[in-house]
Amino acid sequence: MSLPARTLPWDWHEGVIPRNAKIDSTAYVETSFSFRFFRSELDDAIEYGRGASTYLGTMFDVGPRGRVRLGDYALVHGARIICDSEITIGEYALISWNVVLMDTYRLPANASERRRELERVPGRDPRIASGDVVARPVRVERNVWIGFDACILPGVTVGEGSVVGARSVVMTDVPPFTIVAGNPARIIRPMSQQEMNGANAQ
Repeated sequence: MSLPARTLPWDWHEGVIPRNAKIDSTAYVETSFSFRFFRSELDDAIEYGRGASTYLGTMFDVGPRGRVRLGDYALVHGARIICDSEITIGEYALISWNVVLMDTYRLPANASERRRELERVPGRDPRIASGDVVARPVRVERNVWIGFDACILPGVTVGEGSVVGARSVVMTDVPPFTIVAGNPARIIRPMSQQEMNGANAQ
């Protein structure tokens, strides 16, 4: 459902919230600048659950067929979300600053094709690469904590209650209730029963 364009009374940026954004009345958006690269044409292309919040530095780089979901009380603090298919952030998830969640690479692996795509970028507004690359959905499940500067690559699911260490590059699925870190991210250890009980408290 498309809604009237909305502004934020506290916003420093003279922008609007996209008409196809569904934002719960208890959710918080710090600035409309987060939607500078939001281009989705889908109905309800972005959805904020109860109490969900995005803060300064968060950027939704969402292509024409992209869709993003933020679960209840999810908190995103300065992440870049690159989405051409679907990215889901579960309830009570915590996404730290400079995290990148990407369901697409946007550029071909083939060098000559990549050069041609980069040559097209200067003629676009906004100046964004959007090569013909398959997108694979990303899912961050409930109660996940992703540390700063981490990168979650296309097709990855980060399982419920897991913790991703700062500056990790996550290339494969993370099992539920697991701590991972590194580049590429590796399992450090499963969470203890006490830690799992805390994650399941809600």
